[in-house]
Amino acid sequence: MQNGSRKLLIIGNWKMHTTGAQATGLAKEIALGVGPRVDIQVVLCPPFTVLEGVSQVLSGSTVQLGAQNLYPGPMGAVTGEVCAEMLKAVYCAYVLVGHSERRVLLREPDELINQKIHTALENRIKPVLCIGEPLEVRDSGNTWPFLQTQLERALDKVPQDLIENVVIAYEPLWAIGSGQPSSPDGAQAVHAQIRQFIDTFSSSAAKLRILYGGSVKPENAQQLLAQPDIDGLLVGGASLKAKSFLDIIG
Repeated sequence: MQNGSRKLLIIGNWKMHTTGAQATGLAKEIALGVGPRVDIQVVLCPPFTVLEGVSQVLSGSTVQLGAQNLYPGPMGAVTGEVCAEMLKAVYCAYVLVGHSERRVLLREPDELINQKIHTALENRIKPVLCIGEPLEVRDSGNTWPFLQTQLERALDKVPQDLIENVVIAYEPLWAIGSGQPSSPDGAQAVHAQIRQFIDTFSSSAAKLRILYGGSVKPENAQQLLAQPDIDGLLVGGASLKAKSFLDIIG
């Protein structure tokens, strides 16, 4: 447990990797490696096309399923999208929202991200809100104003009693896939600011989990997890190999 009431959360984001047999094989290895542990929560976020197969593999294990995105509306005539009802049908407990790759490549605005958070919460799926600053913002010393704006817009009108069901993932854009993660002290400082900000409008700040993501690997995972306000990790490339992901879990 982290700080009493916050169970560590490790999420593997497979992004646009794996097809059927690859995905189920990887999920099986990870589930077996995690075993019956209940001291830590592990979540896998595979591509949409393999969600059902991975769901079947994880059934009965302690590892939970997450999705990489959702459409902020009910089932209907929206070509190419996936709604919360579909995610619930394959037992998704979590969903990534606002990942930097979707913000940058698909130009998703904060208003859309806010709608997705509301939709996830209404359907009892825990949204993992991804925030993070680009290199030029960090270098200009404006990291916190940038992140605060992302948080304010993404969490607009989210009921106070539901804030603790949101997970926040701090992923500095300059660290993702670069092999150059934030230092543990640097990441902790940002996580502490995030928690202090949440505390200004919600009594759930002490319960809300804040994850770090960005070039997470076995060599730096435990140093990051040792920080008081880092409640887990959002892992990209290192989650695509069972051994490295299990080494991160510890």
